[in-house]
Amino acid sequence: MRVATDIGGTFTDLVYVDDDGNFGVAKSHTTPPNFEQGVINVIQKSGINPQAIRTFIHGTTVIINALTERKGAKTGLITTKGFRDVLEIARGNRPDLFNLRYKKPEPFVERYLRQEVEERLNYKGEIIVPLNKEQIKEIVSYFKKEKVEAIAVSYLHSYVNPVHEQETVEIIKALWPDVAVTASHEVTKEWREYERTNTAVLNSCVKPIAASYIDRLQAELIENQTNSQNFIMQSNGGTTTFSQAKQTPIHMVESGPVAGIYGAKVLGEMIGEKNIIAFDIGGTTAKCSLINNGEVKVTTDYYIEKNERSAGYPIKVPVVDIVEIGNGGGSIAWIDEAGSLKVGPQSAGALPGPVAYGLGGTEPTTTDANLVTGRLSPENFDYQVDLENVRRAIKEKVADYYGISVEEAALGIIRIANSNMLNALKLISIRKGYDPREFALIAFGGGGPMHAPALAKELGVKKVIVPVASSVFSAWGMLMTDLRHDYIQTYIKRLANIDLTEINKEWANLESRAFFQYNEEGITEENVLFTRFADMRYLGQEHTVKVPVPNGKWTSGILEEITHRFHQLHEQHYTFKLEDTPTEIVNLHLTAFGKVKKPVLKKIQKTGSKIENALKEVRPVFYEDKGWLNTEVYYRNLLEPDMEITGPAIVEEPSASTVLYPGQLLTVDQYGNLIIDTGGGVIDGKYQVKNGPVYP
Repeated sequence: MRVATDIGGTFTDLVYVDDDGNFGVAKSHTTPPNFEQGVINVIQKSGINPQAIRTFIHGTTVIINALTERKGAKTGLITTKGFRDVLEIARGNRPDLFNLRYKKPEPFVERYLRQEVEERLNYKGEIIVPLNKEQIKEIVSYFKKEKVEAIAVSYLHSYVNPVHEQETVEIIKALWPDVAVTASHEVTKEWREYERTNTAVLNSCVKPIAASYIDRLQAELIENQTNSQNFIMQSNGGTTTFSQAKQTPIHMVESGPVAGIYGAKVLGEMIGEKNIIAFDIGGTTAKCSLINNGEVKVTTDYYIEKNERSAGYPIKVPVVDIVEIGNGGGSIAWIDEAGSLKVGPQSAGALPGPVAYGLGGTEPTTTDANLVTGRLSPENFDYQVDLENVRRAIKEKVADYYGISVEEAALGIIRIANSNMLNALKLISIRKGYDPREFALIAFGGGGPMHAPALAKELGVKKVIVPVASSVFSAWGMLMTDLRHDYIQTYIKRLANIDLTEINKEWANLESRAFFQYNEEGITEENVLFTRFADMRYLGQEHTVKVPVPNGKWTSGILEEITHRFHQLHEQHYTFKLEDTPTEIVNLHLTAFGKVKKPVLKKIQKTGSKIENALKEVRPVFYEDKGWLNTEVYYRNLLEPDMEITGPAIVEEPSASTVLYPGQLLTVDQYGNLIIDTGGGVIDGKYQVKNGPVYP
C-alpha cells in the first residue's frame, strides 16, 4: 500500500492506494506545533493498517513556517575575506522604487555572527589564496561561545571549485561534530554570490528543525508498526528520502503545494489536457501554477516574503513556478483605515478557525461567508455549527459598517476573495504571455471547486475540472510522483565558441552525480531518466531563458537547433528576438527522475442509476446579480459517468462543494472527475469546449 500525507495550515490530508488500485482518503485537523501527531491522527482516522504501508510520502509546511516565523536555529556564517556584508548589500532592484523610507530585508544572520576567512579562488576555480585553516578553528571557538546552533559556509567561486568549502566543513565537523553545517556548493552550484550565500544560510537555519521533525515523524511511524520506505516531497515536484531531506531541507520549502501542481499534470495526461492552470485553495492560502504543453515550469529564481513592498529573500534551488497568496477558507474579512473591505492575508487557521467551527473564532472568514450564502452546508462541518453566531459576526464586523444585509456582506467577502484570487491567476497566465482561454483549469483543495467556476468565467477559461477527492488532491499528487533531483552547474560559454568535447564531458559529469546519488537511494540505473535544460541569454543580457535541450552527445547540428529554440522562447517571454546577436549558455540544468511504480486510476463502472437518485435537496443559494435562487444539491459519490447537471447547482462531498452558476454545464467523466463547461463556444476555430478539446 502507498500512502501520502500533506500537512496544510488547517487540515492534514491523507490518500492511500492498495495493491488492487483502490483509493481511499481521510482528513484530520493539523496539530501545530507537533505536526507529526496530525499525521498519525489522520492515519488512524483513515482506518488503514499501518503494517500494510509499504511506501509513505509526506509533504510538510514545517520549513516555510520556520523561515517566515523566524523560528530557525541561531546561525553563523563563514565567508571569504571582504564578503562579510554580502547579505546586507543584497541587490539594488528594490520593488518599492519611490519609497524614500524603504529598508532592505534584514539578514537572517546578524553581522557579529558573519565571520571572514583568508582564502580566494578566481572565476575559473583556480586557487589564488590558500585557505587559512587556523582562522577556521578560531571562528568555531567563537561560535561555540556565542551558542550558535548551525553554520553556513559560502566562499567566492565555490560553485566552480568547492575545495575550500569542503576543507572548512571537515575542520568544523572534527572540532564540533554536533553542529549543523551547510556548504553553499551542497545546495546550489549556480553563480550569484548573494543568492547562493542566502540559500546556504537558510538551509543551515532550518537544518536542526528539519532533522528534529523528520526524526520525530519516523519515530511515530515506527511506534505505530509502520515498516515503510519513507519519502518527502520536494519543491521541484519530486520526492527524496528522509535522510537526504535532513541534509538539504531547503528543498522542502514548498513541499506541500507543488504536489498538487504535479498531480494536475498527471491528471491532464490521463484525460488529454496538456494546457492546464492548476488552482489550489486551502484553509490559509490560494496557490496556482501554469502547465504549458504538459510541462511543469521549474525555476531557481524563487523568493520568500517577496511582495510589492519587500524584496524578500532569494532561495537558489529548483522550485515549481507557483504564485501563492494569503486567501483561503480561513482568511479573515476586515475593514482598513480607509473603509475598504479586505480579505486576508490574516487567517484564522486551524485554531480558533472560522466562526463556524465554534472554537472561539470571532472574525468572519471566507468559509463563514460561503456558509451564509448557502454554498456550504452545516452538515459537512466536523463541528456543530451555530449559524446565528456566524451571521452575527458578519453583521457586526462588516454589514453594519456599510449599512447592508448580512447576505450582501457575505457576498461582498466572497467577491473580494475572488478578486484576489483572480489577480493571482492573471499573474501566471496573462502576465506571462499566455491566453487563459487556451487552458483548462483544474480546481482542488477544500475551496477550489467552490470558487473556480466563477473565476474561470471571469478569466475566460472555458473548462473547469474538479478531480476525484479534490480536497486532498495534493496528497494524491504525491502518490503519482517519481523521485527527482536537479543538478545545476554554472557554465558560461558563448554558443559559437563551445568546445563540444568539453560540454559533453560536463553533461556526463552531471549524469554521473545523478547515478551515484540514486545508487545511494537504492534506485538502479535503468530506472533513472534524464531531462536537460540550458539557461541561455543574448550576449550582454542579465536575464536568462530556460531552454529544453536534447539528451545524448551534442553536435554542431544540435547547437543550431538549441539556438533556434532560444530565439523562439525569448520572443514568447519578452516579445522580441535578436537573431543576429551572439548567444551564450549560463547554466547547465540536468533533471534526473528515479522512476517508481505508481498506481493506476480505475474507471468508474456504470450501474444504470438515474441523476435523480443523486439529488440531496433543493435549497436557496445567494448568487451575484441573481439574489436567492432555489438550487439543486447533489451527492458527488452517487454521480456516474456521462451524467449531466445544469446550473445553478451544487455538488457536495464531505470536505468540498462545487458551485455551478446559472447556465454552466457539468458532466461526469469515466474517472469520476467533474467537467464544467463555463460557457461553451469556440476560440479561433481551435478549441470547442462542450465536445472536449479539438485541434484541427
